[in-house]
Amino acid sequence: MKKMLFIVNPKSGREQIRSKLLEVLDLFSAAGYEIQIHITQRQKDAAEAAARWGQEKDLVVCSGGDGTLNEVISGMMELPRAPLLGYIPSGSTNDYASSLEIPKQTMDAARNVLEGQPFPIDVGKFCKDRYFVYIAAFGAFTEISYQTSQDKKNLLGHQAYMLEGVKGLGALKSHRMKVEWDGNVLEEEFIFGMVTNTISVGGFKGLVTQSVALNDGEFEVLLIRNPRTPRDLSNIISYMFLKEEPNDYVFKFRAGHIRITSKEPVDWVLDGEFGGSRLEVEVENLKERIQILHSAERP
Repeated sequence: MKKMLFIVNPKSGREQIRSKLLEVLDLFSAAGYEIQIHITQRQKDAAEAAARWGQEKDLVVCSGGDGTLNEVISGMMELPRAPLLGYIPSGSTNDYASSLEIPKQTMDAARNVLEGQPFPIDVGKFCKDRYFVYIAAFGAFTEISYQTSQDKKNLLGHQAYMLEGVKGLGALKSHRMKVEWDGNVLEEEFIFGMVTNTISVGGFKGLVTQSVALNDGEFEVLLIRNPRTPRDLSNIISYMFLKEEPNDYVFKFRAGHIRITSKEPVDWVLDGEFGGSRLEVEVENLKERIQILHSAERP
């Protein structure tokens, strides 16, 4: 009999997994799986469960948001041989599920676990002690994801991030940074930066670039210089969301390895969770490290 580890975050998103859990378990059991279920109790619990029991399973399934998925993959990265990964998204934004075209409805996503095709994805290694799946970011608005309460996320969903973002418009802070990649060096005052491997960021598709491959060994990097005037900030926002003329304040490039240093500690966010306050950051792309089951209809 095939063995499954099913890791569930019951508080993620609007807690819809609670009402569907028995139905999902019945579906997996009917498909011939012997299921070990783990309900997360605290932060990092999902990572510990994946690392502890994942090795002996044929399939690890994660139900939760982007942060829960990050934990499960982080735990699987500690294994000598990672099993297949299935994902039932139940968070507030579910950016990575959108990139893989995994269904948003619980039962459709559960069926995708059984019927989907294995797809190799890159994993980001952050400062040698952390991992991320789709985004590592600093600066303006990044604190929204981990400072917005879970209750507010559950109540308002994606709108919660937008509400908190509007509050932070008047408190932009810049950081003097040195960015190095592939023999290139860039030194500027930045208000925001993100290293991504995703089509969707914060619920918005195409924010970094229109052409993204999740298994090409490279990240898409976006950096925003400190605007001098409110008009400059307005132009940046227009460029980011409306795709107007190229903007001198926005830098974009691709790289598999990036080093970023600053003169003061900078807070980072990894897949929506706090990633630490760092003076020096080194990010490495681990190509095709995890196999995830994605939509069978996805090309």
